[in-house]
Amino acid sequence: MRTHIIAVVSVFLSHPANAQKIEAAAAFGARQSIEDISLSPDGTKIAYVAPAKGQASQLFTIDLNGDGKTYVALTSSGKPDRLGNCGWISNSRLACTVYGVIYADQQKSYFSRLFAVDLDGRNLKMLSSKSAPHSYYGGGILEALKGTAGRVMIARTSQSGGCCDPDYGLGVDDVDSVTLQTKRIVKPIPSASEFISDGNGHVRILGLSDYRAGYDTGVTKYRFRLMDDEKWSYLSDYDFQREAGFNPVVIDAADNSVIGFEKLDGRHAVFRVKLDGSGAKSLVFKHDRVDVDQIRTIGRSRRPVGVSFATDRRQTIYLDKDLETLQAKLTKTLSHIDQVSFLDSSEDESVLLLQASSDTVPGEYYILNRKTNALRPLFSARPELEGYRLASVKSIEVTVADGTKVPAYLTLPPGSTGRNLPALVMPHGGPSARDEWGFDWLAQYFANQGYAVLQPNYRGSSGYGDEWYQENGFRSWKTAIGDVTDSGRWLIQQGIADPKRLAIFGWSYGGYAALQSGVVAPDLFKAIVAVAPVTDLNQLKLEGVGYSNRRLLDDYIGSGPHLREGSPAQNAVQITAPVLIVHGLNDINVNINQSRLMVDRLKDAGKAPEYMEVPDLDHYMEDSAIRRDMLARSSQFLAKRLGL
Repeated sequence: MRTHIIAVVSVFLSHPANAQKIEAAAAFGARQSIEDISLSPDGTKIAYVAPAKGQASQLFTIDLNGDGKTYVALTSSGKPDRLGNCGWISNSRLACTVYGVIYADQQKSYFSRLFAVDLDGRNLKMLSSKSAPHSYYGGGILEALKGTAGRVMIARTSQSGGCCDPDYGLGVDDVDSVTLQTKRIVKPIPSASEFISDGNGHVRILGLSDYRAGYDTGVTKYRFRLMDDEKWSYLSDYDFQREAGFNPVVIDAADNSVIGFEKLDGRHAVFRVKLDGSGAKSLVFKHDRVDVDQIRTIGRSRRPVGVSFATDRRQTIYLDKDLETLQAKLTKTLSHIDQVSFLDSSEDESVLLLQASSDTVPGEYYILNRKTNALRPLFSARPELEGYRLASVKSIEVTVADGTKVPAYLTLPPGSTGRNLPALVMPHGGPSARDEWGFDWLAQYFANQGYAVLQPNYRGSSGYGDEWYQENGFRSWKTAIGDVTDSGRWLIQQGIADPKRLAIFGWSYGGYAALQSGVVAPDLFKAIVAVAPVTDLNQLKLEGVGYSNRRLLDDYIGSGPHLREGSPAQNAVQITAPVLIVHGLNDINVNINQSRLMVDRLKDAGKAPEYMEVPDLDHYMEDSAIRRDMLARSSQFLAKRLGL
């Protein structure tokens, strides 16, 4: 099967008539040119991670004030090691996370390791604990210690002697990234899962995972300690599954407090809790329609400077009025963009690293010198798209069958009349997620191919509070999928979509929604593309057997008739539209067997699904060539099935 699929794709890609389509698929499917970027403490150098062939990446460093020489400091092959975030820990040294998918203990798992390297690629050292060679988690850097030449505070696991060893668990070490000389800051704690430091070298908050009879309850018990005190005291309990309680995120050292999230009136708001022992809590910001879901920080010390939320567009409320004024000036200066984000800063915050973007600007990077007001352009996030006319994205509301107004985003082909078009409904993944206004490479690709694209934030999406979230997109699948299918009907009612050329495309839960829409509304969508889809809810529960979060998964999915009624693999006979399924073999988020089962059930029902199984790739398929092939294959499939 897999060989046949690759052959089909190769024939399509090599056909001369499809050269322009392949060129567009390659441009839109290319990985972002900047996968991570940071600024040195003195503000004179940048480091960025850029994609290479396949899943490989490279770490580059550039001296902005010197001769402009570029170094390749680190290279990952992508098989299986992949480069994650890389940040400066001194003016000449960086620390990077390397991660990947490995097969161990008869299952696929993510692993990670921490490395430090000089800006020119010398003195590569592994920072993860050598006493924990079998640990999947390689640790996390809490902060680079100020006034030192490359010393870092790391939360890392020690398990050399197993669970009964007094040094078993997650602790915090002060590690010299060159000599690897280590000083213990917090001794390993068996149930520890998280630490938060204050940006000034002090570990102030500890998170303890709660287990019952060996199973994760989903609750983290947070404890704090006074400055220069070793005793841990109660802060809060946070239930991640039910999103209940106070969830600490970042410490405001200047105020001796921690800022985090807690629900207020059914929506996430931002609160501040004093760390002086008083337990005093105060509201920082709430919104009456949506969740406040981000806390903005700046620089190596992660100084909190604002909070952020998304209504029809993302907005930031600044706690730092100077940055608020600066952001407004930059938005005015860069008139072609809509949003400016402060990504990093020099230690004194006189030099800022910025990203600017909009719906038609995928991302531009700049350096701003606040002393001279000089704004220096650096990179484009997607240079392959230069020369392409990108489509504007419009925030709208879709009125569904019960009268509810569902927020959504509509992308029309550039220059089109917006009438009687081939169209796609594109439900997002998650389901605990939402779409936002801005550049979306999938929606933009299909708009470039002539499709109207509608992205509904169906009920079951996060970001709009408890009432909108309902029980989640699986337990409340009838409502969620009803909103998706009604979104397709809305496109027809508005005259935007030609009813004979309406299709649906989804990834992850979006793939589930695409297939389940084909079950409940078999005559609505004329073609279905599902990437990495969940297809059987009971099978999804069974895949959790043997994992500590099994009971959480069982509770999340639930039990009852909806397990069968809401599973497209169990109702494949009802699907009449042609189906294309794409899945990566190394997917840990959604098991490959979900797609294989769906293909088998469709065949058993007398259907002829098309299936593209991709070796070596995980849920996100971060390989430019494979994404090109996926887009081209999807475009060919849709064009054929919709008569284009």
